[in-house]
Amino acid sequence: MTTNPKPQIMDSTRHDELKKMLDDRKREILSEVQEKIRDVRTESSSGKMNEVLDSGESSEADIQEDIEFALIQMKAETLSKINEALARLEEGAYGNCFECGEEIAERRLRALPFAVRCKDCEEAREIAAKRERMLAQRQQSSTMFFDI
Repeated sequence: MTTNPKPQIMDSTRHDELKKMLDDRKREILSEVQEKIRDVRTESSSGKMNEVLDSGESSEADIQEDIEFALIQMKAETLSKINEALARLEEGAYGNCFECGEEIAERRLRALPFAVRCKDCEEAREIAAKRERMLAQRQQSSTMFFDI
């Protein structure tokens, strides 16, 4: 088990850049969610909700609604993670890897603003998780063999 190393102290320039990046991303996602909500309200007030649809159209509309709801849910989860990242930034714990303590590359943080591990540590964690899943599958398969 890895212990969390002491995080490096972030200089004010990096702090300001990361805060701006997180705030910009938060505004962008909030805007997208608000736009989706406006679209839904517009559709319901324009009478689209009262249209008579055959079963195929109804099924397609239901699927589209489910997809839009899932997208809004994912964006809400992303907003929550960005808020957590902003809190970690103010605590001085953002931008450094939870595993090795090194700075997470700005490019990675731009792509995934709530990243908590550097690329190398995340890859190592994913490889270890994959190994564990494979081992569990093998154990399950061998247990099933002996049950026969």
